[in-house]
Amino acid sequence: MLSVDRLHSGYGRIPILSGISFGVAAGEFVGILGHNGMGKTTLLKTLIGILPATAGAIRFEAEDLVRLPSHQRVRRGISYVPQGRGIFPALTVRENLQFAVAALAGDTVRSIEAVLEDIPRLKRLLARPGGALSGGEQQLLALARALVQGPRLVLLDEPTEGIQPSIIEEMVELLAALRQRRGIAVLLVEQNVDFIRLLSQRVLLMQKGTIAREFPASELSDAMAMGDFEALEH
Repeated sequence: MLSVDRLHSGYGRIPILSGISFGVAAGEFVGILGHNGMGKTTLLKTLIGILPATAGAIRFEAEDLVRLPSHQRVRRGISYVPQGRGIFPALTVRENLQFAVAALAGDTVRSIEAVLEDIPRLKRLLARPGGALSGGEQQLLALARALVQGPRLVLLDEPTEGIQPSIIEEMVELLAALRQRRGIAVLLVEQNVDFIRLLSQRVLLMQKGTIAREFPASELSDAMAMGDFEALEH
């Protein structure tokens, strides 16, 4: 489904990604681990088109997306949930969902209803401003904004950051169900090793803008849950 080949990117003249190559199959969940500053968020921003690639290829369903703007990548079937959620705090939950789906040629009402069936907790919050939600509810709204676009691949950046355990459990159940029902693939940047271990089939370890190692999620250990990735780097 997604194929990344020798991808380079960065901020202005500051290079961050240095020739990254990997793939994600349809319905596959792939986790990305690494210390802060290794390029994980830069990778997701480059895949969705917020940052330009300076070299390399990003192919989705065999089409090279490198020159496409973000909204065209969304139309191709890729959605992005940024770190910090990225919702509109002054808009209601319903308005946030309407805004997310407005640019797509589809049935807005039906798309929102389908997402509310997936995330029923949001039904009673539709008239509430996004900024009035709890942190966990905001994260569910951010995920719903991505899902309402009908993606085949979701890019998730630190979804459990600052979230209460009950919402984390709900997200695990939701994402696992979506994989089973819709075949959605997920590329997941996350520091919560247990979250990655529960959902992912494979894990990519990033180090200084490169993929240092790829391994099965079953190899993740309790020591890594404390941020100790040293054993994986060798």
